Amino acid sequence: MDIEFNKNEDALKQLIYQLNNKLQKVHLGGGEKRIQKEHDKGKLTARERVDYLVDEGSEFLEIAAFAGDGMYQEVGGCPSGGVVTGIGYIKGRQCIIVANDATVKAGAWFPITAKKNLRAQEIAIENKLPIVYLVDSAGVFLPMQDEIFPDKEHFGRMFRNNAVMSSMGIVQIAAIMGSCVAGGAYLPIMSDEALIVEGTGSVFLAGSYLVKSAVGETIDNETLGGATTHSEISGVTDYKCKDDKECLDHIRNIFDKMGDYNKAGFSRVEPAAPKLDEKEIYGLMPADRVKPYDMMDIILRMVDNSEFEPYKEHYGQTLICGLARIDGWAVGIVANQRKIVKSKKGEMQMGGVIYSDSADKAARFIMNCNQKKIPLVFLQDVSGFMVGSKAEHGGIIKDGAKMVNAMANSVVPKFTILLGNSYGAGNYAMCGKAYDPRLIFAWPTAQLAVMSGASAAKTLLQIQVSSLKAKGEVITPEAEQELLERITAKYNEELSPYYAAARLWVDGIIDPLETRKVISMGIEAANHAPIEKAYNVGVIQT
Repeated sequence: MDIEFNKNEDALKQLIYQLNNKLQKVHLGGGEKRIQKEHDKGKLTARERVDYLVDEGSEFLEIAAFAGDGMYQEVGGCPSGGVVTGIGYIKGRQCIIVANDATVKAGAWFPITAKKNLRAQEIAIENKLPIVYLVDSAGVFLPMQDEIFPDKEHFGRMFRNNAVMSSMGIVQIAAIMGSCVAGGAYLPIMSDEALIVEGTGSVFLAGSYLVKSAVGETIDNETLGGATTHSEISGVTDYKCKDDKECLDHIRNIFDKMGDYNKAGFSRVEPAAPKLDEKEIYGLMPADRVKPYDMMDIILRMVDNSEFEPYKEHYGQTLICGLARIDGWAVGIVANQRKIVKSKKGEMQMGGVIYSDSADKAARFIMNCNQKKIPLVFLQDVSGFMVGSKAEHGGIIKDGAKMVNAMANSVVPKFTILLGNSYGAGNYAMCGKAYDPRLIFAWPTAQLAVMSGASAAKTLLQIQVSSLKAKGEVITPEAEQELLERITAKYNEELSPYYAAARLWVDGIIDPLETRKVISMGIEAANHAPIEKAYNVGVIQT
């Protein structure tokens, strides 16, 4: 292997080392002392509950592990948004699991917690997957109630979703394994079945302190809304369990008796590993994001048997389109080509840029995949659409609109992986978060923003310098350089995949070698939801 390959490999492995370190820290939730407190009460932690609930040795795809990363520092932070969510298997059945983490502020809801819970429900709704709620939460984090409580996409949306999911026939099972108070009390009781753990589980609209101040009644929480009360007096809960493990065993027994699901019918054959070594991706992905590379080298190390059927191979070459299989599933891949290519008209085209011909090709390919019921995979390393008079006169906006239209109206499931750059309208055309990918994950090499750091910093600098000059201030070259460095540092922080993952712009950050697992589990989930809507792109700009 050449020096460049080794340099790239070292850089990417360092990023993966940092990723794993950050994940280990996140997995501790509120820290070891808080974990011990839960154990002292005879409780398992959220992650221990998930581990016990899912089938031994099965895959668990965590969603939004980095939610809240670096946020809310003024109140001690909110690791993983105070809730563990993901796609797992119970008795061989794929499902969504949502587990409140009581080690983080007693499982209280921050704004990002609500967003993460709603994302988990969204995945269940889109894919018609059963969902399990392991409830252990003190309710809304009161200092931020105005950011969590009243709006459409806030806390209340979750109970609205409970009702909608129930009407759709999506199975919902809830276990009250700790506190469950106020509006949060509706979540388990709006589920199909509710379990409660003796001694630790409690559910009520108002706790003993609030009851005392509101109606003058003196009562303890256990008598007010504990397991005996709700299993033997009110009939609010369906099963009473002596401890966490018995409760989780009950959920496994419920899943064991569930009937089969209707399938969308996506094509799958016996899975096969890529013939080319997947680990070579580490050395093929340039450490310097400005450097060109051949995206086909990455694709062939990602698809079964390293087999890829290109579509319009020699036309619109800055976008690679074609058919392949990933872990046995048929997929249509749309990927940004990062090497410089030459069109048959003699035009040199920059890698990572979408031109009129490539947008035109991708639109047609996306329509074909919808026609043939083939899920779409978008591999993003995109700088944006081509600009300048030649592109504008050639109708780049029209061709870009056509691609966005074909992609946005797709009825087949879409999956997006951010490998490198994800800038501006390129993010949109390549199925960014706003375009309903069933799952969207980033490699540690990804950057996500309206434009690159260098371009944005220079633009922002020009605006600030003009503003200062308009006020009659003189800015020296040294001061200008210092201002540029400050702007660049701030913008680069916002470009980070962790910044995006903290805010749920992506579902997570993964080692490139996990890409096949993400796509495969995603298509398996999507296969639970038969396509009910006809493909209609509306008015296409021709």
